[in-house]
Amino acid sequence: MKPTILFLLLVLPLSLVFAQSRLIARQGQVSFFSYTSVENIEATNNQAFSLIDIDKEEIAISMLMRAFVFKKALMREHFNESYIESDIFPKASFEGKIIDFDASLPQSQIKIIKGSITLHGVTKEKEIKTTIENKGGQILLTGKFAMTVADYKIKIPPIVAGNIAKTIEVTFRFQYAPYEK
Repeated sequence: MKPTILFLLLVLPLSLVFAQSRLIARQGQVSFFSYTSVENIEATNNQAFSLIDIDKEEIAISMLMRAFVFKKALMREHFNESYIESDIFPKASFEGKIIDFDASLPQSQIKIIKGSITLHGVTKEKEIKTTIENKGGQILLTGKFAMTVADYKIKIPPIVAGNIAKTIEVTFRFQYAPYEK
């Protein structure tokens, strides 16, 4: 087989995927971990939704706070009622730009995403180091970052303040496919 034909057979499906300027992740995963002296707190949300506009290098993420799953029901109750106040602030979101993003590159890329996180009614600017991989025409975006509880005005009762970390580690994983209307 001629090298030109082989090249076209390999590149054409990839270029068709990226001819679409929007990608969607319907079931992204966001997890958090907080070390405490009494008991570590961790939860996972498998219902995070995200869109990427490749042409504009923009990304948006939205998730319901009640979708976090904990090992213990009491932790979930405290998280939703006492700390995050999910009835008042049901969603968290992120809107930003992926700096120098090139979706056509087949290799892994380390990029910075600059944007705003809105959580608990507070919006803060954040830069997040992200790994972006092209896996057979789908984009996989992963990373982790730290958040300070006080930045988002999440109140911790003084009686348990010594047992709850001031900073939590957040990890995320989104697998994107072409967005079809």
